Amino acid sequence: MIAPHLSEGDFQRRVMDTARIAGWRCAHFRPAQTQRGRWVTPMAGDKGFPDLVLAKAGRLWVAELKRDVGKPTAEQTAWLAALGEHGRLWRPADWERVLVDLGVG
Repeated sequence: MIAPHLSEGDFQRRVMDTARIAGWRCAHFRPAQTQRGRWVTPMAGDKGFPDLVLAKAGRLWVAELKRDVGKPTAEQTAWLAALGEHGRLWRPADWERVLVDLGVG
């Protein structure tokens, strides 16, 4: 288990670093600030797309990351349901499961 007080950003870096070491391809769509100061994530499609896309040897995980106290939005929950067995909701308290999903635990 890793520290439950991790920020979502720190947790994301830890997941991505571990995934890369284990040979996974990783994608994350970062928000950017417009000239008017508004934060947006450039993408087309339905709201709530999960934080990470991970692929390795024909396996695919699309993961929403939350702090241990965070709750996914209705849109995020709908994406995870649509992704079925490929969708994951990972929290710092789930670290052992993350390692198993990545094939390193």
